Amino acid sequence: MGVFASIEAEFDYEIVEEFFSHYAFMSEAMEKLIIGLADEERYLANINELFRICHNIKSATGYLKIAPINKLVTLAEETLEECRLVEGRGSEELINWLILVSDQLNLYKEDLENDRESFFSLNHLIIKVPVKFIQ
Repeated sequence: MGVFASIEAEFDYEIVEEFFSHYAFMSEAMEKLIIGLADEERYLANINELFRICHNIKSATGYLKIAPINKLVTLAEETLEECRLVEGRGSEELINWLILVSDQLNLYKEDLENDRESFFSLNHLIIKVPVKFIQ
């Protein structure tokens, strides 16, 4: 039984389907928001929207007990919370790190779509959280 099938076996089908459609939409929306962090005028709005996306995914994956995704978005949410305290243009370090997070979330989405037996391994570069948030 794959990852998606095991979640469906434990939870109501409609809850799982709703999670998956929202997760797919939110993970796809991230890249445009991340790229927009380079624009000082859009920085705060985009950070807040990225934070909201991670928070929503964290809540849903916590409920559904999807630990790999939950751990990743928890780390991203904590980092984005710190980013909300500063203003300016997003640093290259921050943007590149968030792209890695977004790519990883898309790999996890593929795992769910293809009902793989387990999730892709976490990209080890994600562990190196950026220290410089703005330029």
